[in-house]
Amino acid sequence: MAVWGAVDRSIVEDSARTAVAAAGSFLIAHLLRMPEAYWAAISTIIVVQSTLGAAWTISSQRFAGTVLGTASGALLSTFFQSNLAVFAVGVFLLGLLCALLRLGSAYRFAGVTLAITMLITRNAPAWVVAEHRFIEVTVGIIVGLVISAIWPAQLGLRRK
Repeated sequence: MAVWGAVDRSIVEDSARTAVAAAGSFLIAHLLRMPEAYWAAISTIIVVQSTLGAAWTISSQRFAGTVLGTASGALLSTFFQSNLAVFAVGVFLLGLLCALLRLGSAYRFAGVTLAITMLITRNAPAWVVAEHRFIEVTVGIIVGLVISAIWPAQLGLRRK
């Protein structure tokens, strides 16, 4: 049944599902006093754009990448001066580590998290920034998985 021309009911429902999930994760992260609560919303949007099975896969990869990226960013920034060379070495080592641990797509999330942790100038120490990023992303993943389980996307609507 068409609504507004080419937009059918499943598209409207999925858009509402995504909006509710993203807003909910942002509010939770904000209530936890996370300084960059929008990362929870971004993580949720990534997770809910898949079927539940695919959401679990992407969530586990995002979680592993976030752990590796935040830990690497905190360590490298604490023990070395944050600069482009240290960042590049970190990205390279994360690629090797993810391959050795057979973490698949976790590498892209680890690299993005490392970049966010190391390349954006902040007033807080690196380990605090890393801790906040971990909490924000974890909130987003959890909310995304919960919404995917209790309000699944219409079959065939989302790509894996």
